[in-house]
Amino acid sequence: MVHPTEAPGQEPVTGIILAGGRSRRLGRDKAVEPFGGQPFIRRVIERVAPLTSEIVVVVADSARADSLPLEPAHRIAVDIFPEGGSLGGIFSGLAAAENPWGLVVACDMPFLNRDLLEHMLAQREGWDAVVPQPGSFPEPTHALYSRACLPSIEARLQANDLKISGFFDQVRVKYLAQEEIETFDPALHSFFNVNSPEDLELARELAVGEQ
Repeated sequence: MVHPTEAPGQEPVTGIILAGGRSRRLGRDKAVEPFGGQPFIRRVIERVAPLTSEIVVVVADSARADSLPLEPAHRIAVDIFPEGGSLGGIFSGLAAAENPWGLVVACDMPFLNRDLLEHMLAQREGWDAVVPQPGSFPEPTHALYSRACLPSIEARLQANDLKISGFFDQVRVKYLAQEEIETFDPALHSFFNVNSPEDLELARELAVGEQ
């Protein structure tokens, strides 16, 4: 049976939610910060779940997992490289995924755009990763990665080279240019993430504008 969100012939996808950060700049756990009547992480999961066949939440340790408002069906992946930052989180999520592909997003991205995500999913054939690039820099924590990326990511982690895009030249990456992204998300709000109290205030203002 084809999953309702999968096009015929397309490989199934795991939603990978990065929730290992310590929220130092915000001063409190942003994954459970209330936003629009629900914790951030629940808002993110609700936007990813319809496009994927499983959800994996990457955390630093089991105590962190216990603090999150997750459902029994949500799987937990504890960081294999605890000091590996977001690159380590991507590796841990992909390693735990039951599917050939992972849709990776951070837990503090409240404006994920379903149309853009569906477009990204449709671009996978012939590539190992699909990465939006609005402007000069890629958005590697709003991207698709196949498990074929695992050896290249692991090599970077073993070398303590934690720049996420550092392995991109070793795999086949499909970049989405800003003009293409703006077709689905003209304001580029998909990539907005909350790191500070100022970010949170702006996010709440933007959310009011969306209503």
